[in-house]
Amino acid sequence: MPISFDLRDTLARAGLSGTLAGPTERRRSLRRALEDTLTGTPLVLPGVTDALGARLVEEAGFEAAYATGAGLANAGFGMPDLGLVSQTEVVDHAARLADAIRIPLITDADTGYGGPLAAMRTVRLLERAGVAGLQLEDQEMPKRCGHFDDHTLIPAGHMQTKIAAACEARTDGELVIIARTDARSAYGIEEAIERGRAYVEAGADVLFIEAPRTVDELALVGRELAGTPLVVNVVEGGKTPQLRLEEYVDLGFGVVLYANYLMRSLHLAGREALAHLKAHGETASRADRMAGWTERQTLFRLPAFAAAQAQLDRELGEIR
Repeated sequence: MPISFDLRDTLARAGLSGTLAGPTERRRSLRRALEDTLTGTPLVLPGVTDALGARLVEEAGFEAAYATGAGLANAGFGMPDLGLVSQTEVVDHAARLADAIRIPLITDADTGYGGPLAAMRTVRLLERAGVAGLQLEDQEMPKRCGHFDDHTLIPAGHMQTKIAAACEARTDGELVIIARTDARSAYGIEEAIERGRAYVEAGADVLFIEAPRTVDELALVGRELAGTPLVVNVVEGGKTPQLRLEEYVDLGFGVVLYANYLMRSLHLAGREALAHLKAHGETASRADRMAGWTERQTLFRLPAFAAAQAQLDRELGEIR
């Protein structure tokens, strides 16, 4: 018996219908947003560490979300960003996030977890997980956060091979490949720009020049690599100058990544909430500083799930 139009609509509101935008449509949506960055429309990319954060990003009206590797290490495992989270752990995490939202998800895939063959497998696994894009970087394993010190990089030619292999591994040509270089930290801004050019030649769709130190360096990157969507990583307290969104756009950066802004905000809010509980032994007086019961259930679509279950039960009852 075919599903009725009304039931299909009810299932879609709960996020359960196969008529929702699939991975390829989300990848096309991401590609359109990236193309728009080249004509001055920025893509603001908040980072998320879990499905709650992903839903909040979607609810706030952003066009895409970014599964932060540093945030996963910190929030998911209680560890620093030193390349300690494995390929399969990242893939499992990305699958949960991609399934929780209807907007595109970009995933930090570190180094691809090895050489070109490992990167190809990473691409296949993340593609099946439903991500719209993934980021590969040119550090040696184990990698380090881009705003730490003492990075060691693989040769630029090796990274070109890895990028070309990653592009070849795609079964969906709409999947976006982002190439990140940490060469500014290891060798200087000119080497970072040269590597950026080489990575575009190898097939990268987007460039991520990590941690320029000054506005002049940002401007140089924007000029020298114009014509390719460029990512700037806004790390509060990090090495790159913190500017207004329109200033980054004027400098040539269309993708403005706030990888751990949400996690760090939740960190402070959680600390304050727990300090209150410890000091006062109650939570009622702080009710106006937490999500309400209805607000929480709505974010996770409980009313939509309940309506879908009730309508399914009615239709099944009619069949019997």
